[in-house]
Formats: sequence, structure tokens, C-alpha cells
Amino acid sequence: MILSLITLVFSAPDLIINTMITESKNVVSLCINLIAIYAVWMGILEIVEKTGLSEKLAKLLYKPIKKLFKIEDKNQIKYVALNLSANFLGLGNAATPSGIKAIKSMEINLKQTKFAMMMLLVVNSTSIQLLPTTAIGLLASAGSTNSSSIILPTLIATSISTVFSVVLLMVYNKFKKSKNE
Repeated sequence: MILSLITLVFSAPDLIINTMITESKNVVSLCINLIAIYAVWMGILEIVEKTGLSEKLAKLLYKPIKKLFKIEDKNQIKYVALNLSANFLGLGNAATPSGIKAIKSMEINLKQTKFAMMMLLVVNSTSIQLLPTTAIGLLASAGSTNSSSIILPTLIATSISTVFSVVLLMVYNKFKKSKNE
């Protein structure tokens, strides 16, 4: 940023203030769009939790979560299920509260849940997105005529990154266990 400002001072000093004001307006506009998108989806996630749908989702995802995360606690599974479902819908930031709740519930027995915490971090970082709603919302608010055209490429890219990262963590965990024995 400093290098850009120095360059502008020597090449086009009259553009500095105009550029800074214009881009500041763009940033505020982007923030307002994000607030609207997240307000809707955070509200929906809150409704899901209040109506008990999160427990039903946890039951549906119980076996895969138990196998992948190696956890038994029903609260942890519920929070992980809610977090994963929010990520599946492309609501990365909206998934954060349930992810934090999952991690906090895992902190009680750190020795047994360390792998689950690492797995949650990996899955959240790579996040398979069946429907990238945040990206679609941003594209639509920016005037895109076909904002949903990113669904298939996003699904392919996030699936590959998630599978690769999960396998890598599992290999690391096995290597670590065999080294400790």
C-alpha cells in the first residue's frame, strides 16, 4: 500500500485522494452486502438450532461424524453437524459460532479430542461447498448476470481440497501414532 501511494505521488498525484475515497466507498458497500447476506443465513441457522433441526441433522450425520472425527459426545457431534451443514451451504462465517462451540466442548477432554479439533480445522479450512451462497450473493450484488455459474467449479475445487486435506491429516495421525509406539 505504501509503495502504491509513493508511486501515485510521482505518477498521478491528483488521483490519490479520488482513488482513496472511491475505494473506501467500495469497501463500505461490500461490507453492507456481506452484512445482509450473513444476517439472513445466521438467522436461518439460529432457527435451525431453536427448532431442533440441528439435533435431527446430528442424528443424520452421526455415523460419518463419529467415524471421521472420532468423537462420541452428542453435543460435540451436534455442533460439528451444524458447522458442517453451514459450510456445505457456503456460509463459512455463519458456520463460525457452531465451530467455536464444538471446539469449546472438545477442550474439556483435550487428550481424546485433539484429533477431532484438527479435523474440524482442516474441514473448515477446505470446506466442501454444495452451494456457495456467500460467493453467489457477492457476485449477484456486484451485478453478475450469471452468479450461479460458479457452483460446479466450486464443488469440484472444494471437494478435491477437502479430500486431500483429510487424507493428509489421517496419514499424519497414523504416522504420529506409530512413532509414539
